[in-house]
Amino acid sequence: KVATLVEGFEGPEDALVDLCKYLKQKCGVGGAAKNREIRIQGDKRDKVGELVKEKGYKVKFKGG
Repeated sequence: KVATLVEGFEGPEDALVDLCKYLKQKCGVGGAAKNREIRIQGDKRDKVGELVKEKGYKVKFKGG
């Protein structure tokens, strides 16, 4: 299965969980937050990047 991974999150654990919940809601898919990472189901790279930027976090894309 394809998933979008948000890694390198710097901040409190509850902020990570809140961001994950927000991303899942906005993308209309499932996902999980654990081990300082957020995993969103599906190829949502661009949408997740924009949503994370809107929340005031820095975004750096990895890979192709």
